[in-house]
Amino acid sequence: MKLALIGFGQAGGKVVDEFLAYDEGINGGFIESAIAVNSATTDLKGLENIPQEDRVLIGQARVKGHGVGADNELGATVTEEDIDEIQGAVDRIPIHEIDAFLIVAGMGGGTGSGGAPVLATHLKRIYSQPVFGLGILPAMDEGGIYTLNAARSFQTFVREVDNLLVFDNDVWRSAGESVADGYSQINREIVERFGLLFAAGEVGQGDQIAESVVDSSEIINTLQDGVSTIGYASETVNTSSDGILASFRDDTGFDKGTATNRITSLVRKATLGQLTLPCDVGSADRGLVVATGPPEKLSRKGVERGRQWLEDETGSMEIRGGDYPMPHRDEVGAIVLLSGITDVPRIDNLQQVAIEAQDRTETLQANADDELASLVDTGGELDALF
Repeated sequence: MKLALIGFGQAGGKVVDEFLAYDEGINGGFIESAIAVNSATTDLKGLENIPQEDRVLIGQARVKGHGVGADNELGATVTEEDIDEIQGAVDRIPIHEIDAFLIVAGMGGGTGSGGAPVLATHLKRIYSQPVFGLGILPAMDEGGIYTLNAARSFQTFVREVDNLLVFDNDVWRSAGESVADGYSQINREIVERFGLLFAAGEVGQGDQIAESVVDSSEIINTLQDGVSTIGYASETVNTSSDGILASFRDDTGFDKGTATNRITSLVRKATLGQLTLPCDVGSADRGLVVATGPPEKLSRKGVERGRQWLEDETGSMEIRGGDYPMPHRDEVGAIVLLSGITDVPRIDNLQQVAIEAQDRTETLQANADDELASLVDTGGELDALF
């Protein structure tokens, strides 16, 4: 699947930067173009892989390149004002070569959470390609303002894109990690899961052809309206160069039944383990199963059994399946995409925390107004005495 990636804000830019390195590393070929948009000069300068000409600074007239300070309303405003600057970079994308846009943004900050929905609206008005979002939720301990931003952005972002894929930092942060190590690991988790999904079906010259190709239309049809989450599980295997014999026997000496059971087990682990956004699997409307790894270790029967199992778990008839051969990889993996999910405790909690934070803010503001009014009245009384 060919994508035009647009990283919005600090987190979005870093993730897109990591996507470029990952795509090159696996020879995936799923990135056609990559752009970074930010209101902070230092964030753009810190990127390593996105070309300099594809880094767009917005909001210079208002914030002078210093960022919007976690103010997502200001983030939306400067995006609207400088949308032509962003469009200038988008104009360099060979639109006829891409299958979709993917806007990546952290949902807790100011620039990404405020600007990404604005850009999605703009792109959908102009182009016929789908516009997907990849939203990164802040961890609960990052602070109330980030939670409030995320709650507001989530509601807007999911409404403006064709589908919102979500990654929840709260699930992946480890206790005791430094901030730098924590986010570096999170970014790697993001790009591996979503990168493998989007790379499936992109075949270069000399690449191994899948038995059951997952093409871009299947991914797009799975990513219809709503919210999506991705699960991934893998297992290291011993690769073999035994040619045809390798397709009948694996490294432990068993026949294809072992490969079938391995794929089926990995599909279960991917679904019931760490999803990028934990949810009730039964609430999903659509799904996609992709097996990855050395072609001789992949099993079409395993993919089919995994697909049937996911069909039973979700109660949906719209579960697609396929494989993505990666000859030089020493792992067999299973990617599970669940789309149209509705029973998501984290989102419910996020909305509740945001409501409580808004109520506290309004109470504090009202108290401050009362105190100011009282102070003014006291000042007037003192003036009358003199």
